[in-house]
Amino acid sequence: MPRVVIVTGAGGTGCGRAIAERFASVGDAVVVSDMNESGGHDTVRAIEERGGRAGFFPADIRRESRVRELVSFAEAAFGAVNVLVNNASRPEPRGDGIEHWMEAVETDLLGAMYATRWAIDAMRRSGGGAIVNISSISALWHGRTTPGGFPGYDVAKAGLIRMTTGLAHLAERDGIRVNCLAPGWIATDGPRQYWESLTTAERLERGVPSRLLTPDQIAGAVVDLASDESLAGRVLVWWSEDEPHFIRWGDRGYRDRA
Repeated sequence: MPRVVIVTGAGGTGCGRAIAERFASVGDAVVVSDMNESGGHDTVRAIEERGGRAGFFPADIRRESRVRELVSFAEAAFGAVNVLVNNASRPEPRGDGIEHWMEAVETDLLGAMYATRWAIDAMRRSGGGAIVNISSISALWHGRTTPGGFPGYDVAKAGLIRMTTGLAHLAERDGIRVNCLAPGWIATDGPRQYWESLTTAERLERGVPSRLLTPDQIAGAVVDLASDESLAGRVLVWWSEDEPHFIRWGDRGYRDRA
């Protein structure tokens, strides 16, 4: 049965658009949301040109009132909300220091919390649904052995993992399954350009993977997480050089101890 899917941060050329297009390709109606209005309309156009159904709603998900309006738009336009993908992200800070962490925290974590809060209400009205949070392997590291990274982004992505496990009970109570994907390096514009600028030796020295995941691979994993009714509260980790695997429920998180 076709679903109604909201994908935040789907107005760019990266994972959000790939996720939206993948859901549309299996017959789902997709609500594309982004602050980038021209990009959002481009995503809708790409879906419609392939015979899919989509609509665009501009939203800064840092504003809870706007997120509530996004969910209302989806219900009004397509009749329900069955799937939410919390993909919107602001990884790179505008400067150094903890004062620059908030933009990522507000977008990647608080925005996802707002969307989840209002999507849950909508899903209860339609008899259940699925939420997929997009985290990152950067949320799993206990300290960095190589330079780089964005601490505010990592804090937000770690929060998404905990939000996922904390809402696992919704599956049994309301038929709403919340799961999470924590991918490694993805071949979107910025990471791909940096990756291509390095030699094989430089990648090894800097802790950069030898290969990148593709947005299409990410999209496939997200659709699978949203569709597998046996999964709830689970975190799927996909290192760039490995196969995807789930973190065991109840895992204490520190295999190696010093």
